[in-house]
Amino acid sequence: MSIAVLSVVLSIVLVGATLAMQAPANAVLARALGDPVAAAAMSFGIGFAVLSAIAFLRGGDSPNFSALRSIPWWALSGGALGALWVLAAILAVPRLGVVTMFSAMIFGQLIAALLIDRIGGFGLQPRDLNPSRLLAVALVGVGVMLSHR
Repeated sequence: MSIAVLSVVLSIVLVGATLAMQAPANAVLARALGDPVAAAAMSFGIGFAVLSAIAFLRGGDSPNFSALRSIPWWALSGGALGALWVLAAILAVPRLGVVTMFSAMIFGQLIAALLIDRIGGFGLQPRDLNPSRLLAVALVGVGVMLSHR
């Protein structure tokens, strides 16, 4: 594995660690507010403020918003899907715990990823399913069951 690839993998691992912190923090916020949807909205509002500050501080050219007219509808779905993720995590963490919630969510991600890879969804190159990839996803499924015992 090259240094460049290793640095990307390590960065993603670190971001994954922050997600493990985000889910219970948002669950505490929801409990304090008495409303999981309000907590998710507040979480996204704070995230919006942080990203806006970063965009302002880094300067550079303004975004090309006119390009939005030519993209497929699903290219704008990331925010909505992220909102569903945060809300689901807020609701699940108190019931399942962080490990089971994340392993179940990752299992769902991997099932979708297999399908996206197989059909070449979202403009990606199709990739064949093979026994090792299927086994890897199945093992995560077993991990979900074991983590909830």
